[in-house]
Amino acid sequence: MKEAPISSLLPADLPQALLVGRVWRTGDIDGPAVVAVRNGEVFDITRHASTVSELFERNDLVNIVRSAPGESLGRVEVLIENALSAAPAADVPRLLAPNDLQAIKACGVTFAVSLLERVIEEQAGGVPARAEQLRGELLASIGADLSSIKPGSPQAEQLKKEFISRGAWSQYMEVGIGPYAEVFSKSQPMSAVGFGADVGLHPESKWNNPEPEIVLAVTSQGKPIGAALGNDVNLRDIEGRSALLLGKAKDNNGSCSIGPFIRLFDDSYSLDSVRNAEVRLTIEGDDDDFVLDGVSLMKQISRDPLDLVGQTCGAHHQYPDGFMLFLGTMFSPIKDRDAKGGGFTHHKGDRVTIASPALGALINHVHRSDEIAPWTFGVRALYNNLARRGLLGDATGGK
Repeated sequence: MKEAPISSLLPADLPQALLVGRVWRTGDIDGPAVVAVRNGEVFDITRHASTVSELFERNDLVNIVRSAPGESLGRVEVLIENALSAAPAADVPRLLAPNDLQAIKACGVTFAVSLLERVIEEQAGGVPARAEQLRGELLASIGADLSSIKPGSPQAEQLKKEFISRGAWSQYMEVGIGPYAEVFSKSQPMSAVGFGADVGLHPESKWNNPEPEIVLAVTSQGKPIGAALGNDVNLRDIEGRSALLLGKAKDNNGSCSIGPFIRLFDDSYSLDSVRNAEVRLTIEGDDDDFVLDGVSLMKQISRDPLDLVGQTCGAHHQYPDGFMLFLGTMFSPIKDRDAKGGGFTHHKGDRVTIASPALGALINHVHRSDEIAPWTFGVRALYNNLARRGLLGDATGGK
C-alpha cells in the first residue's frame, strides 16, 4: 500500500494547533513523557506537569503548552514516521496514547443512522449471516426517519409506543431515541494504545469492525478542553449476543486507540469545530485487495457533545482525574468482504486510518488481542517511574 505523505497525518494547520501528547523515552528515563508540539517541534514538558491529567487541571495550561521550557525531542514528522516503520529506531521517542490517568468512557448509538445496525446486531444474536435479511425487514418495519427525531422528545416517546405495539422495540432504540444516552467504560486508564500501535480483536470474535470517533478530553470539573481521534474496536458478534457481554466485547487488550495528539480548544479550534467535523475511515487489507472508505459527519449526531458530557459526569458521578469521552460514530461498515451477504469483518493485518483535517490521522494495524504486546505499564508502574525520576512533587500546580 502506498504511504500517505507524513504531513497529511498531522493537523492541516499544524503551526496553529495546540497539541499535547505522550511519548515513551528510553535511556535513563525509560518511561513516559508529557509533550507539547510547537510549530512542528516536540518538547518534553514533564517537569511542569508529570501527567496529562495533572496538566489539564492547571489554570496555566495554555501557557505551559505554548511556552514552558522543555527539552526538544525533534520534529513531530520524525516521530510519526518512526511509529509507522516496520523497524522503528530505538532512539526515537515512541508515540503513546495522549491521555494517561483519565477514565476512558464511550457513548454508543449517538447517531440515528447507525441505530439500525445496532438493532441488527441484537436481533442477529451475533450471527453475521442473518444481517442482510434483518436489514431489509427492519427497514420495512420501522418505516420512520429516525434522524429527524430528537432523543427524549414527545415525538420519540410516541414512536416508542408504536414500536412496542409492533414488537419492534429494542434496548438499542431505548438509548438511541430515549432520554438517556448509552455511556459505558470503554477501557481502563492508561490501557489505550496510540498512533502506529497494533489494536486487538478478542480471539473468539469473527464479526467485528473499527469505530472512527472523536474523543473529548474533559477535566475533573466536567469541562471539555480538547479533542483527539479514537478507534473503539467493536465486536459485533459478542456484543450482539447479549448486552451483558458489553464488557467482554469492549474492554480487551488493544481494543482502544487514541491519538495522535489531543488538540486543545483555543481561537483556532473549538467545540464547534468538533460539532462540524468530518471523520474519515479507510480500511486496507493486508492479505487481500480489500479497501473500504467511509465518513462520519458530526453534524448528524443525535445528541450534542455537551449533553453527552453532562450525562457522563455531574452530581451523580465524578471523575477526579478527568475523562476521555468517545462521542460515537454514524459509520457501520456493511460492505461484503468474504462472501456475498456476509458484510464486513476484520482480517489480521488490516490497516485502519481514522482522519479529520484539524486533528490529523490515527493509524493502527489489526491483530488478535492475545498476540499483540500485553498491557503491563499501569498506574502503579507510572508512579514508581515518576518517583525514580523525582517528578512526584505537588500535583496541584496552578489550580
